[in-house]
Amino acid sequence: MFKRQGVVLLLLTLLLFGAQSVWGAASQSQQIDWLDMGKGLFGGLALFLFGMEMMSSALKSALGSQMKMLLGKLTSNRFSAILTGTFVTAVVQSSSVTTVLVVGFVSAGMMSMAQSVGVIMGANIGTTVTAQIVAFKVEEAALWMIAVGFLMFFVSKRENMKHYGSMLMGLGLIFYGMGLMGQAMYPLRSYPPFLDLMARMANPVFAIAVAAGFTALVQSSSATTALVITMAGQGLITLEAGIALAFGSNIGTCVTALLASLGKPREAVRVAAVHVVFNIAGVLIWLPFIALLAGWVTSISPTHAGLSGTARLAAEVPRQIANAHTIFNVANTLIFIAFTTQIGRLVQRLIPEKSEPDRVIIKPEFLNDALLKTPSLALQGVQLEIARMSALVSAMFDSLQSAIMAGDRNELAEVKRRDDRVDVLQGEILRYLAALRKQELSDTEGKDIALFMRAVDLLESIGDVIETELVNIGYRVIDGELNASESQRKRVKHIGDRLFEAMNVMTIALKDLDQNAAQEILYMKQDIDQLLADAMEAQTDALAQSEVNVAETRMEMNLLNSLKQIQTYIKRIARLMLPEEIQKGQRR
Repeated sequence: MFKRQGVVLLLLTLLLFGAQSVWGAASQSQQIDWLDMGKGLFGGLALFLFGMEMMSSALKSALGSQMKMLLGKLTSNRFSAILTGTFVTAVVQSSSVTTVLVVGFVSAGMMSMAQSVGVIMGANIGTTVTAQIVAFKVEEAALWMIAVGFLMFFVSKRENMKHYGSMLMGLGLIFYGMGLMGQAMYPLRSYPPFLDLMARMANPVFAIAVAAGFTALVQSSSATTALVITMAGQGLITLEAGIALAFGSNIGTCVTALLASLGKPREAVRVAAVHVVFNIAGVLIWLPFIALLAGWVTSISPTHAGLSGTARLAAEVPRQIANAHTIFNVANTLIFIAFTTQIGRLVQRLIPEKSEPDRVIIKPEFLNDALLKTPSLALQGVQLEIARMSALVSAMFDSLQSAIMAGDRNELAEVKRRDDRVDVLQGEILRYLAALRKQELSDTEGKDIALFMRAVDLLESIGDVIETELVNIGYRVIDGELNASESQRKRVKHIGDRLFEAMNVMTIALKDLDQNAAQEILYMKQDIDQLLADAMEAQTDALAQSEVNVAETRMEMNLLNSLKQIQTYIKRIARLMLPEEIQKGQRR
């Protein structure tokens, strides 16, 4: 992100230096040190963006579990969806990350398109938190925040306190960067060419286009809002122009969502389309009422009657713009909240399903590289992908049993092919976890990654047993090489049914890291172990008979050993999700 923004800032610096020749000597008596101004303006913006990243990272680390809890418990209630979108976006400071997350939940069938509309509405409200923060004029306290935050980070040994220290330090950098930008732009107060350019912002369409373009370039509506409020703090723009620029940032941020959806599944494109429809429709509704909105926020915002002219604008307009930004997004949510279902249906009609090419064996649905910088949310996606892999392994086992009972060789061949999908998912999940390990992780997140890597390996081992051992035995059964007695068939079927039941519980346990489900698997283990022991004993008794077919008995023993191996792998997966003290007790 910062590499892209760095290029944009360099281009803007060159434009700023070039502006001296464009604006010419309109005011020969007035000299501006453009190099010094560029240093203050873009250095301040760099500190602002770095502070945003630091504060966002600390918030994500400190509140990651709360985000996962909210997203995991999201219901069909559209109001809870809005609150969820607001909270997550306020924490990650990016409506784009929230949008990417929504794509995964819609793909999983855990969230409807109507719910996704609610989350996106909430995401727009969440972005206004940044505007409210930067509107506070506390530049004087910025260095104290940085100093205290630095002290908390380096002195404290508690992980949470370190996160709070980083949070405070990032907030201080935000305010300090804002102060530097304000000081750098101060000379423009009396520079006629620049004032003429700002006068053109009175045309709301022009202002919206400028802000949308800038936001699309830096891919951060927060950066645009910060610049607008900084200019307002220097008395360079009016309230109406500031509101129009804020509108433009709402449209520009849609570009990020659209770019993120390129080449992605239909669900991603639809969620991006919801973002675009909602933001553009909101701006179009409010465009004729900018003056009315300005009047409202003026009446509810602090005033400075003792000041006049530019000084009064500088004192009042920043807070008024922040309030207008919040009112605009909250009001749009209230307007459209009754139409979330209709918006979802409209987008589904505009962007219908598209069949996947046959050459694609399988691809991950929940692993998105855009979430790697938010480990708690990335791990949520990994959980869903592992649960999907577990469900695929369970389906292989169920199809295997059905194929053997029906004598269907084609179905057995399909079971064998499905193992290729399991192998692909294993590779993709491990690649994603390896990339995630390079991020700054909490102790809990590091342990989760180790758990997931082991679980994926065990799931792949179950798939291999089904593909290499059980499918081959299935072919021999269908070919009549195994003539088991009715009692033997019943015993094997009973074991298979119990194993399939354990696999389904395993999928639930992996999806939610559910310790109760994991404990249930260990309870089921005792029953399955007893069934296996009884079957083994029956085979041993059969060997004592002189007329026994040794080849058949050996094949039956191989079958039971394969089932026992699957049971062992399921048991190990269950143990991974239990506390260490329980794991040790289970081993004993």
